[in-house]
Amino acid sequence: MSSVKVEAYARALFEIAQAEGTLDRVEDELFRVARAFESNEQLRATLTDNTIPTERRQLVAEQLLGGKASDTTTQLVSLVVNSGQVRELPAIIDSLVKRASSEKKQEVAEIRSAVALSADQETRLAAALAKVTGKPVNLKVVVDPSVLGGLVAVVGDEVIDDTVRTRLDQLKTRI
Repeated sequence: MSSVKVEAYARALFEIAQAEGTLDRVEDELFRVARAFESNEQLRATLTDNTIPTERRQLVAEQLLGGKASDTTTQLVSLVVNSGQVRELPAIIDSLVKRASSEKKQEVAEIRSAVALSADQETRLAAALAKVTGKPVNLKVVVDPSVLGGLVAVVGDEVIDDTVRTRLDQLKTRI
């Protein structure tokens, strides 16, 4: 799909969530959906399989999100599945997240951690990243088991890798 189409879908989803008054929640939920879609081969294969009727793929998406996400989020994902653009779901959602962050005058900060962070840890991390980057940040935390310990933060083009693996690699090169 062209970037123009991705942007058009992102704008439409953004405007729906904004009109519903649930933009912050929907943006966060959609971000998690995009990361799940990217990391789960079976989910991606099911939702993009054109041999499965669209209604069935919509039902799969709705059942996965049911009770875990707001009705608006569920309906927006269902809309993308129905339109046949589900392969572009992560790109559409990432564009929506950037748009929402821009509205709040924030920079998106994607954090990868082996474990979920507490609200206090997220607050402190957001403050530290804002201090380092000089910009307020919209923190998006992804639990990633491949991160053995520590964090990887991506803010714009800047990557801050403070993982145990990186520290061990640095220690090896020093020795």
